[in-house]
Amino acid sequence: MTRSPLAPSRATRWTIGILVGAVFAVPFAATLLFTLTAADGSLTLDRWTALFDPARAAAYVPVWAGLVNSLVLAVVTVAIVLVVLAPTMVLVALRYPALRRVFEFFALLPITIPAIVLVVGLAPIYLAIGRTFGTGTWSLAFAYGIIVLPFAYRSIQASIDAVDLRTLAEAARTLGASWPAVLIRVIAPNLRQGLLAASLMTVAVVLGEFTIASLLNRQVLQTGLVLVNKQDAWASAIFTLLALAFAFVLLLIIGRAGRVGAGRKTS
Repeated sequence: MTRSPLAPSRATRWTIGILVGAVFAVPFAATLLFTLTAADGSLTLDRWTALFDPARAAAYVPVWAGLVNSLVLAVVTVAIVLVVLAPTMVLVALRYPALRRVFEFFALLPITIPAIVLVVGLAPIYLAIGRTFGTGTWSLAFAYGIIVLPFAYRSIQASIDAVDLRTLAEAARTLGASWPAVLIRVIAPNLRQGLLAASLMTVAVVLGEFTIASLLNRQVLQTGLVLVNKQDAWASAIFTLLALAFAFVLLLIIGRAGRVGAGRKTS
């Protein structure tokens, strides 16, 4: 197969890959070196092992509690994206294509609104949510479902544009499949890569969000890191590295899952 004249050469791809990798690797390596460097300039693992010291466990409670809350929030927010947003986008693509531009406008709108402005509008709503559903940290998923809309929408819409949903749906319906079966067994596998990418973006946004959680007085990973940073800057840096490593591993897993799904579809 001949290479397209517009495609970059192998050397160009390697150069771009190295430069992009350095942009991410240099801050990561600098933070790691900061956590490993002792006062006398020597390298030590004492700050890492201190995380598991029972005598200091109380100081790290905000981070562990915030991490658990953030993971719960990530699961609930991903569920909102997959159960509410994705089916709505499929419905618009199949039944109401004329509404796509309007839907896209509202889906991308949150990216243009500062988080502080969103909080001003969400605060009265959360008073009602607190009376109805309680004030648990998980309730932040309603707000996070709004701020992840632009990222999740773009990821899913790219997959929708890459396949002929109408033909797939009509063929499945002709064979007697119900609409839930069409959505779960026919459409969802063809949108696998977009759904996985939307899930990854959602998890990344939830793990990194601070402003809304702080102003609504909820404890999440980022607010916990701020509290610990006031007492132990090294521990805060270590937890940040672990969060970045978790996101990177999750990216590899989702990327691998997407390739496996694409390979099965084409075989």
